[in-house]
Amino acid sequence: MTTTSNVILTHDKIVQKIRRIAFEVYEDNFGAKEIVFAGIRGMGYQFAKLLQTEFSTISDIPSDLTKITIDKTAPVQTFIELDKEPESLEGKVIIIADDVLNTGRTLAYSIKPFLGVRVEKLQVAVLVDRGYHMFPVIPSFIGYELSTTVKQTIEVDLSDKEPYTVTLT
Repeated sequence: MTTTSNVILTHDKIVQKIRRIAFEVYEDNFGAKEIVFAGIRGMGYQFAKLLQTEFSTISDIPSDLTKITIDKTAPVQTFIELDKEPESLEGKVIIIADDVLNTGRTLAYSIKPFLGVRVEKLQVAVLVDRGYHMFPVIPSFIGYELSTTVKQTIEVDLSDKEPYTVTLT
C-alpha cells in the first residue's frame, strides 16, 4: 500500500500565517516590556525563529529567542532545559512555539522550566493544531486548524532551505 503526501500549506501560506500570528502576538501583548519566543527543539524552534523575525519587523517591543530542549518521545523521563537562564525571563511575556499540536503532551511538559519564574504571561503558538488534545493545552495563537485521522501524520519543513512546506501523509 502506498501512502500519498498532500501539501496542505505552501511556502507563501506559511509565511502569511506566521505574519498573521506575529500581528496577533503584538496586539495581545501591546505594552509588554519584552517578549521571548521559546521554540521547542526541531521545527518548533525554527517556527519560533521565523515568528520572532517577523514580530521584530512589525513591533518595537524588544524580543528574544530561546530553545526548549525536550525529548518528545519521553517528556516525563527527560530533563527539560532552556538555552538561557530561567531567571533572565523574569517579568517577560513567553510565547512557547511548536510546529504541530497533537495531544498537547510535549507542550504541557515544556512549560516546566517557566514554572519557577515570575513571567508576565505564558502563551502558546502553533503552526498547525490537529485537535487531538489529551492535555489541557489550548493554544493562544494558531496558524492552521486541521482535522485528520489518528493514523495520518503532519510533516512540517521550515528548514533554512526554502520553500517551507506542511504536508499531510
